[in-house]
Amino acid sequence: MSTSSATPSTICPRKADDDCLQELRWLYDRRSAEGARQDLAAWIAKWGARYPKLVGWVEEQIEETLTFYRLPRQHHKHLKSTNMLERLNEEIRRRTHVVRIFPNADAYLRLVRALY
Repeated sequence: MSTSSATPSTICPRKADDDCLQELRWLYDRRSAEGARQDLAAWIAKWGARYPKLVGWVEEQIEETLTFYRLPRQHHKHLKSTNMLERLNEEIRRRTHVVRIFPNADAYLRLVRALY
């Protein structure tokens, strides 16, 4: 299994300690990226020996998820939700359902790119 397409639920054993994943979620409640990185270092030290695959995956992927700290603090709570992404997916589904058949992949991409 490639770790790039893996998720915590596929890497972490089912019997994994809920505290481990809960502490990982708490990283996103910090006021700054520096605070999150400090807590991440402590999380890695605490759980690295017990869940090495999960910790390795988090170390590879975490920086991409911490980019939201660049935006103003008042926007952070809205970025934790997937509502905007789900709305975009729904709109793409609605528009492509009308067309039904695309002559090629480029035609599909042109329609999707024209939406946003």
